[in-house]
Amino acid sequence: MYWTLELASYLEDAPWPATKDELIDFAMRTGAPLEVVENLQGIEDDEEVFETIEDIWPDYPSKEDFFFNEDEY
Repeated sequence: MYWTLELASYLEDAPWPATKDELIDFAMRTGAPLEVVENLQGIEDDEEVFETIEDIWPDYPSKEDFFFNEDEY
């Protein structure tokens, strides 16, 4: 299982919190690439409820990870 920013972006509008099956359903309905569905299917815990993408991909970059100063624009 691997994640990239592009793949994870398909789950930004997912109905959080969600279970694995709900996320797979969301990905399929929204036309996410097959890699997103495969990554979600690779999650071992079927009963866990995920609150955010960080629960699935702990290294998901947050706004603080980017050196973008919103006050400048």
